[in-house]
Amino acid sequence: MSRMFFIAFLIISITCPAQKTTSNDWKMKTENAEFLHRAMKQVTDVIVHDIFSPPVTSRTYAYVSVAAYETLIQGNNNYTSLAGQLHDLEALPIKENKIEYSPTLAAVHALLTTSKHFVLSEEKIDGFEKTLLEEFRTLGIPKTTYDSSIAYGQQVAEHIIAWANKDNYKQIQSMSDYRVRNDVGSWKPTPPAYMKAIEPNWNKLRTFMIDSAQQFKPVPPPPFSTDTASTFYKDVVAVYEKVNTNTAEENEIANFWDCNPFKMNVRGHVMYATKKISPNGHWMNITSLTCKKSNASVLKSAEAYATVAVTLADAFISCWDEKYRSSVIRPETYINQHIDPNWLPVLQTPPFPEYTSGHSVVSSAAAIMLGKLFGETFEFSDNTEVEFGLPVRNFGSFKQAAEEAAISRFYGGIHYMPAIVNGQEEGYAIGAFFANNLRTNSK
Repeated sequence: MSRMFFIAFLIISITCPAQKTTSNDWKMKTENAEFLHRAMKQVTDVIVHDIFSPPVTSRTYAYVSVAAYETLIQGNNNYTSLAGQLHDLEALPIKENKIEYSPTLAAVHALLTTSKHFVLSEEKIDGFEKTLLEEFRTLGIPKTTYDSSIAYGQQVAEHIIAWANKDNYKQIQSMSDYRVRNDVGSWKPTPPAYMKAIEPNWNKLRTFMIDSAQQFKPVPPPPFSTDTASTFYKDVVAVYEKVNTNTAEENEIANFWDCNPFKMNVRGHVMYATKKISPNGHWMNITSLTCKKSNASVLKSAEAYATVAVTLADAFISCWDEKYRSSVIRPETYINQHIDPNWLPVLQTPPFPEYTSGHSVVSSAAAIMLGKLFGETFEFSDNTEVEFGLPVRNFGSFKQAAEEAAISRFYGGIHYMPAIVNGQEEGYAIGAFFANNLRTNSK
C-alpha cells in the first residue's frame, strides 16, 4: 500500500509543477527601482548635454522627481502626498481602483514625460523612453494594465507641468540681465569668456516649501576693502596663498567637486566648452548610488529623489537671493587687480557673484536630508565623476562629503572662507527645515 502511494505521489509531483506560473508574475519584475534610476540618469545626461545652469537644473530635478513620487504613492497608505505641503501643489489625480496598474511603469512615464517640458533635447528623452517601454512590454504586462499605467503617468505629468507653469519661471526669463556695477568692490565678469551673470532674478521663482527666498538669509559678508589690515583683504590673501601651496590631494578635491556645467577652454584663438554635471546633479547621483547600495525599493528611491530635489531647489533660490544682494567680487578679479596680475585659480571662476558659496549651501542641505533618510553614518563610494575622467572618492557620511564639497571651493580659488562657512550654515538650516517639516513616509 505504501509503495503504491509513493508511486502515485511521484507521478503527481512530476506532472504538477511545485509553483504554478501566474498571470501576475510581471508585477515582481516591473516593481524594480532600477527602472527609476535609469530614467533619472537619462534626465541627468540630457541636462548635461543641454548645458543648463545650476539653478535651472535644480528646478528640473524637483518637478520630475515629484512627478515620479506622486505617481508611485497613489493608493499606498504608507506614504504621504506632497500636495498641500509644497506651495500651490494641488491634490494629484486619483487612480481608478477597479483598474490594474504597474506603479513603476506609470512613474517612469510620468518622470520622463515631465522632463520633456524642461529640456531642449526632447528627442533624447523620447528615444530612451521608447527603448525602456519595450523592456516593460517584454515582462508580460497585460495590455490593459500597460495602457492604464501609461495613461495614469500621463495624467500626473500634465498635473505637475501645470503646477510648474505657474512658478514665475517664464516671467524671470524675460526680465532684464544683471547690470554690472561700476564700484570697485562688486562682482565683475571673469575670464576666459567673461560671461554675463547667470540667473540674477532667480530669487523671484516660487519657492517649493520655504516661506520666501529670504527665510534663511545668511549673515552679510565682510565689507569690501583694499586695506591690508582689513578682514576682507586677509580673506583674499588666504585664498591666494592656499592656491599657491595646494597639495596634490587638495587639487584633486577641487577638481572632483568642480561640477562646472560649462567650462570654457581656450587654445590660442580657439575656444570650446567642456560639459560636466552640475552640483545638484552630483547630489542627485549620490542619492541614486545610496539607494542602490541600500537596496531601496522603488518607493523609497522615489521618496529620496523627491525630498532631496526639492531641498536642493529651495537651497538654490536662497543662495542666489544672497548672491545678487551682496554682489561680492570674486577672488580672481580682486587678486589680479590688487595683488598679482598673473595669478590664476585652480578652477574656472563661475559667472555669478561670490557670496555665498553655492556648493556649500546645496551640499549641506542635501546632506541633512540624505542623513535623515539613510542615516548619519552611511558610508559610500562616490563614482559620479568617473565618466568625466576623475577617480572615485570615499566618504564615511553625507556630511563629510558636504564638508569636502564646501572646502573644495577654497582649494579651487573661487571662494573666500566666509562664503563657505556661512554658506554651510545657510544650507544646514534649509536642510533641517525640510527634514523636520516635509512629510513623506507616514510610518
